[in-house]
Amino acid sequence: MNERAQSPSYAQREAPVPPAAGAQPDPIAPDCRDMDFYEADAGLKRLLDLYLEPALRDRLDPYFERLGRLAGAKLDELAAIADKHPPVLHARDRHGRDEDWIEYHPAYREMEQIAFGDFQFHAMSHRGVFGLDRPLPPVAKYVFQYLFVQAEFGLMCPISVTDTSIHLIRKFGGEELKTRLLPRMLAADLAALWKGSQFITEKTGGSDVGAIETVARGDGGAWRLFGEKWFCSHADADVALLLARPEGAPAGTAGLGLFALPRRLDDGRRNAYRIVRLKDKLGTRSMASGEIRLDGALAYPVGSLANGFKQMLDQVNLSRLSHGVRAAAMMRRCLNEALRAARGRTAFGGRVVNYPLMRRQLMKLMVPAEQALSMVLFAADAMGRAEAGSREAAQLLRLLTPLVKFRACRDNVAVATGAMEVRGGNGYIEDWVTARLVRDAHIGVLWEGTSNIVALDAVGPERGGSLTQGRERALSCRERGAAGVRGRAGSARRPPRAAEPHGARASARDRGSAGASNRALGEAGDRSCARRHAGAAASGARGACSVAGESLVAASMKRSENRPASPAAVALSNQHGTIQWCHELPARAIIIGVRFAASRSFNFLQFLQSGLSPVPETRWCGGILTPSPHLAFVW
Repeated sequence: MNERAQSPSYAQREAPVPPAAGAQPDPIAPDCRDMDFYEADAGLKRLLDLYLEPALRDRLDPYFERLGRLAGAKLDELAAIADKHPPVLHARDRHGRDEDWIEYHPAYREMEQIAFGDFQFHAMSHRGVFGLDRPLPPVAKYVFQYLFVQAEFGLMCPISVTDTSIHLIRKFGGEELKTRLLPRMLAADLAALWKGSQFITEKTGGSDVGAIETVARGDGGAWRLFGEKWFCSHADADVALLLARPEGAPAGTAGLGLFALPRRLDDGRRNAYRIVRLKDKLGTRSMASGEIRLDGALAYPVGSLANGFKQMLDQVNLSRLSHGVRAAAMMRRCLNEALRAARGRTAFGGRVVNYPLMRRQLMKLMVPAEQALSMVLFAADAMGRAEAGSREAAQLLRLLTPLVKFRACRDNVAVATGAMEVRGGNGYIEDWVTARLVRDAHIGVLWEGTSNIVALDAVGPERGGSLTQGRERALSCRERGAAGVRGRAGSARRPPRAAEPHGARASARDRGSAGASNRALGEAGDRSCARRHAGAAASGARGACSVAGESLVAASMKRSENRPASPAAVALSNQHGTIQWCHELPARAIIIGVRFAASRSFNFLQFLQSGLSPVPETRWCGGILTPSPHLAFVW
């Protein structure tokens, strides 16, 4: 076994520590300042063993380690300062010229140097970094994002949108546009770098993109834009991709073209648009979001103007997966903060972490955090395989992207709130990071589509008719899927019976094996029923992940009926009933199926003492935890 596999388990590192004899504990619980976020994340390391080739892993580990230390120390300090000193818009320069500019605190500029200069986040997917001769695979890139966001969320927007803007220009732009923009956008020197952005939303067109009113007019081979954009994150970007309707183009999304809008013209003058004001936001306060007015601004077409919206969706989906990564990162920070607070606080004569109800609450933060990390890296791996030409991986990614964005971003809000509650009243005070985590968590369910829009997009080309009709079709399919789960589970092989706390008994159906290989999951993800399930969330169903999870489990059980019985099973309980964990060990991963029985008792102490799972050295490959009291599924 290699050294990484011998690292202390989560349970060992976070086991309750009694106060030293005679010592008076600090009445104020500590936070995670100075924590090494990479070293502390055993689950991440095990997933990297699974998804990164050993040689590349060894090459990148020093950079993961450096960023993990920075995120827990210097970056964390800078992020706190930048959050308290948001950007300021200046409408004119000192000579009275209409040269609007945004003033940032030096802490924000220092974070930019770390992100764009030292680590080259913007270029990781497009050229070699860290002395490598090829771009990083998606898994590696998203791990860097994951570590960074545990300290700073706001700056990840300019980082990500620069990366995805480069992707669109490389994929759809003409040679002249590539020559004009890509060398600047891929520059290693921060002084020469052109950072990107994405301006889509208007007063009339947020989720309803087809209602956009910005007009593009031809001007002797050039294009001039007229209109307003309502939400422009990274408002002073050097180049922004946006949608506008060429004069004479049809209504709706079919008539939208994709354009690249430079902040400055070739002669150095400002382009003909103004930043009207900056938004006074609940969260992501370090990053400038604003409104702009386009008064004949010069813009360059990107790709076919007849396919602008479809091309922009590439960027939207990349951003959605990045938002899943950010949610996973913030949940990890919330979990670490909650654990540090619970272990460091004494009440009623003992450490708070030793009380069963607190352990129950910590488990409710731990499961979504681990689930999200597993899912985003599973999706990132699928992205890498899709980029290499795998059609199956592309189909899987098609479903995983909205599921990850939907579930992780929603969970992030609850987890951040739960972490604040663990710290108590101090968690509500801006002196502590928890308040900022709560504020920042809410943006994930808004950026790149609300939950309903994301769920509808998961349906894709099958969407049609009214929302009511769509809901009826989805619910009908869901009922058939649930029946399939019950039928297959009833005939599945039983695992060995485990100790059942408080006398709870799981039925034969609930002890059914739910293992499935990643290939089975991919096949299930392509099923039209699973896609309809995801769409049901948009019209009031329990949730995209919940219903899609049922379909995946149903397909999985068919493949696992002939497998040998699980070598290990542990029965645990929560407020919904007993959880039956069944583990199988295929070639590359442990498969975990979760079933809920009818018991109302709970015992979370046993769960937390066992670490991330009841079986040591478990590797999580991905997961869907449903809000339904009937089932969850992780793999």
